[in-house]
Amino acid sequence: MKKENDEKIPYRNRSHSGWWITSVIMRFEYYDEDKNDLKRKCKVWDNLTLIEANDRDEAYDKAIECGKVGENEAWDEDTGRRGRWQFEGLGLLLPVYDNLENGAEVLWTEHEDISVEESMALVLPKLQLGCFDDNPNE
Repeated sequence: MKKENDEKIPYRNRSHSGWWITSVIMRFEYYDEDKNDLKRKCKVWDNLTLIEANDRDEAYDKAIECGKVGENEAWDEDTGRRGRWQFEGLGLLLPVYDNLENGAEVLWTEHEDISVEESMALVLPKLQLGCFDDNPNE
């Protein structure tokens, strides 16, 4: 069902699949930190999340809710310090153009004016891909 203002929204900003991808930014903050020191180091998770929604406004609202649901208390097992995961906001919100199925494109990046050598450097060997990093210290 087409909304009245769909004609005003560029094609690239509409999801015909009904799915959106968002980057939910979460930051861990210790309770005993100096909250005024914005240069202090922290742990941040950038969680790519799929959202099912009819339009970008609904997708935005659902993505914000996902972030707020992720806020919770926790502690650092190594130091015993307590803190909480704080929702910082969204890093991206983009439509998924293809229907979700094996091989569906969900996110893309365009690299303009790069050399063939730079293009080849974007490719990682299998064991350097994130899902094959089984380092227990990470």
